[in-house]
This record gives sequence, structure tokens and C-alpha cells, in this order.
Amino acid sequence: MRAISIVDFPWQGDNLFRRACFVSAGLISVLMFCIMLSLIFGAWPAMEKFGLSFFTSTEWNPVTEEFGALNALYGTVVSSVIAVMLALPIGLGVAIFLSELCPAAISKPLFIAIELLAAVPSIIYGMWGLFVFAPWFADGFQIWASDNLSEIPVIGTLFSGPPMGVGLLTSGIILAFMILPILTSLIKEALSTVPKVLREATYGIGATQFEVIVKVLLPAIKGPIFGALILALGRALGETMAITFVIGGAQSIDTSLFMPATSISASIANQFNEATGDMHISALIGLGLVLFMITFMVMGTARVLLRRKAK
Repeated sequence: MRAISIVDFPWQGDNLFRRACFVSAGLISVLMFCIMLSLIFGAWPAMEKFGLSFFTSTEWNPVTEEFGALNALYGTVVSSVIAVMLALPIGLGVAIFLSELCPAAISKPLFIAIELLAAVPSIIYGMWGLFVFAPWFADGFQIWASDNLSEIPVIGTLFSGPPMGVGLLTSGIILAFMILPILTSLIKEALSTVPKVLREATYGIGATQFEVIVKVLLPAIKGPIFGALILALGRALGETMAITFVIGGAQSIDTSLFMPATSISASIANQFNEATGDMHISALIGLGLVLFMITFMVMGTARVLLRRKAK
């Protein structure tokens, strides 16, 4: 007697598949909700004691149990913005070169090499930044900037201070290296989705290669570029080990980008193992909650904007 299989009842297979997908999606939502609840529960003692001043205070003193997240919040946002500002034009240029200008025989190996950069562990970037890039950066650009840019209004304030190598600008540059493969890969894939007939039609009416790229291709992929930018920003905001090595670990806010600072992830990585007091641990979990909220808001805002553009 032949055994009955699911092939004999295809509608049951569809139902099982649909239910499995629904359960998987539900598990992800439940997991995110549980993570948020655990962060809120762990951070509640610090939030109850300090209130809104936890987000606005620059005081971070485990001895007196006075904690504020503003120093780490400032370092996280500034280093991430620097990384995005540096990586976006470079990633855009590399993607355009690989997709439109470079011969296929060279483009494919280069693209594979760029994608492999994304697989490099973040701690390797941090070690390279601390032992190789930071000394070169201090002896080269920082000394030059102190001699030539320090007297310029506004700009001089940003590029002043002793040439220590580590600091906000160094951490932003290292983060730019880390998010560059993501930006390049996503933008190149977006360019490959533009129909060839659109390029050919534009060339057919006498447009130059520059005009095709600037006036046709880039406007056609504005949405994917924005999506790639948000994904790269999310990676930069949550980066831990590379930032911990090169940002300096100073609980302070300084207008100079050369000065050491700290970030949310670096503060947690540096202090969590050494935290003994309940309020200190709660404050560190509070930093994690702040980072979770920032990332959630950035991704949510990007999703809303992309939907509006699609409509």
C-alpha cells in the first residue's frame, strides 16, 4: 500500500509553509521585544535615579555613582557622521568606476576584493588603526593641520590640539574603512539594475558618459543609495571593537576632532567587566538602551522615507 505524502495534498503544504513563515516572523518580533524589555529592566535603576539628566549630563564617575550618557552619545553620533561623510563619496565613486568605467576583466576581481573587506573582523581594523594608522596620522596630518589650519575660524577649532593619533577623527576614518565595502557593494548592485536600454537611449541622443552617469543613472538609484547610506550608518553606530581601540576612551566632550572621546559601545566594552556597583551596571545597560533606541529610530525613519519615495 502506497504511503500518503504531502504531495497528495498540496494545499496542506501551502498552509504549513505559510504558518512556518508566520511563526518565524513572530519569533523575530518577540525576540526584539524581549531584548528591549531586558534593557529597560536593567537600566531602570539608573533611569529612576537620574531621570532625563541621564541623557543630558556629562558626568561619569563610578566612584560617586554619578552617570550621564551625553559624552558617549556625542562620540557615537560624531564618529558615525564623519564615517558616512567620508565613505559615501568614495563608495559612490568606486561603484560608478566598477559598474560603468572599468573593463569587466578587472571589475570582477576588484569587486570581489572589496566584498572581502567586509569579512575582515572589526578587531583587526582596530588593531591596524591603533598601531599603524594612528601613528602615521599623528606625525602626518595632525601636525600639518595644527600648523596650517589652527588659525582659521571654526575650522581651526575642529583641527586643533596635540597630535596624539587617537581621537574622534581617527575613529571616524576607521569606521569609514569598515562601511566602505557595504556602500560600494549596494550602490554597484543598484547600478546594475538600471536597464541597459536607458543608457543606450541616452547615448543615442548625444549625451556624454558624464551626463549619462550624473543625469540618468544617479537619479534612477536615489532610493537604493539612501538605503545603503542608512545601512552603513547603522553599522557605524553599533561598531564596538574598532572604535574601542582608536577613540581614546575619554569621558569628555571637546570641539576638537583630534581629542580623545568615547562612544556608547566603547564605554560598555571598556567598563562592563570592571563594573561592580549595581548603579554602574545599570548605567551601562542604560547606554545600551540608548544605542538600541537610536538604531531603531534611524532604521524606522529610513523605512518611512523609502516608502514615501516609492509611492
